[in-house]
Amino acid sequence: MIDTHCHIDFEDFDHDREEVIQRAKDKLDYIIVSGYSNESNMKVLELSHEYEGFIYPTFGFHPVSSQNATSEDISIAHENIRKYLKDIVAVGEVGMDYFYVTDKALRERQQEIFRSFLDIANEYKVPIVMHVRDCEKKAVNIIPEYEDIPYFVFHCYGGSLKTVKKIMNMDNCMMSFSTMLCYSKHHQDLISKIDLDYVLTETDSPYLAMTKDERNEPANVSNAVLKIAEIKNMDVEAVDEITTANACKIFKI
Repeated sequence: MIDTHCHIDFEDFDHDREEVIQRAKDKLDYIIVSGYSNESNMKVLELSHEYEGFIYPTFGFHPVSSQNATSEDISIAHENIRKYLKDIVAVGEVGMDYFYVTDKALRERQQEIFRSFLDIANEYKVPIVMHVRDCEKKAVNIIPEYEDIPYFVFHCYGGSLKTVKKIMNMDNCMMSFSTMLCYSKHHQDLISKIDLDYVLTETDSPYLAMTKDERNEPANVSNAVLKIAEIKNMDVEAVDEITTANACKIFKI
């Protein structure tokens, strides 16, 4: 199994990160740690070197942070992607967040920055991991403009079934589902109608835990795999094999 999106560089894990990683190793083949700022990108790179062959990094800039970032901040992110291109498995997470951000000008700023990262992924032909909350349809409409990006990953997909159908008509798109599957009826309904060839698994740790007071961690991605198997009436091993193969193909692990 693979947790394709987590944030174990967060300070939430400072007191027991090694134990968290060991628990992940006991259950999973690999984990992908997603950078969300210039500082975070460097931290995930360091983790990938420390746990080489198990942890893989992506470099990004979270959209809610990017809207207030300086041009210099974004330029540094761009430069580091280019500098460490051989170390990272994707650009991300980057995108747009219309759930938290309703101001039109800030949304436009988010899209402008998102496109700058799309340009880089397109230039270097690397996958991109997208945070596109409450604007999945807009992202789908943007995708055809970037023909050289090999894969687009909708991180923690939570959009409509109508948009799902559009995504499944594209050969280069994937939807990642988290441990939210264990308690969100909307996500359960979605996964029941999605072909597993378009599905990745993640936790988004430390977020999206089973209870409000709990901290999520990568090992819990097994709960998402189990839930998919239950919903689709499939063997857990079959779900694991398909979703793991999807991740390895996209991120070239």
